[in-house]
Amino acid sequence: MRVSDADRDEAVAVLREHLLAGRLTLEEFSERVEAALQARFGTELARVQDDLPKISLATGGSRRKPARFTAAVLSHVVRRGRLRLHGWTAAASAFGDLDLDLRDATIDKRQTAVTVLAGFGNVDVYVPEGVGVDVTGLTIFGHRRDWGEDADRPDAPAVRIRVIGFVGTIDVWRVPHDLHAASYSDIMHRLHDRRRELPA
Repeated sequence: MRVSDADRDEAVAVLREHLLAGRLTLEEFSERVEAALQARFGTELARVQDDLPKISLATGGSRRKPARFTAAVLSHVVRRGRLRLHGWTAAASAFGDLDLDLRDATIDKRQTAVTVLAGFGNVDVYVPEGVGVDVTGLTIFGHRRDWGEDADRPDAPAVRIRVIGFVGTIDVWRVPHDLHAASYSDIMHRLHDRRRELPA
């Protein structure tokens, strides 16, 4: 049977609860929401939550220790994997390079704050396309850039990135689900190319 907009909205709400409980990563959530919003039939809508348990109010969130602070000092540091973002996290680079990959992160709240500090260093933050990202802050003798398309859905989880940079570079990369890259530099090059293809 065909599904209605209300059915799709309900499926998205259920997926959001699984995200906040730590069962889905940010990337998995955004992929499934996209599939739910495009579903026309009940079987397609059911497929996005087939492997997930029924929602129970007694079910708690993840017990994984929250990722609070990541730093690169005179080094190159990569932080990725199933990080748990519990309200806020901070990332800093001083005379170094830091890659903070949040695509496989889990969140406990609908809004998460990430504070990025760069002094004579570089920080690259990677988030999945389909998550609302709000970047604010100040850079002096450096740059702050946003890449990719932001989610404009009110039901999308929000990552608020606050940056402070001095003689540093801070880039936020919104990575599409269909972009399969072998390395972070490959992600950067492909998003550069996609930006060039956009009409002026």
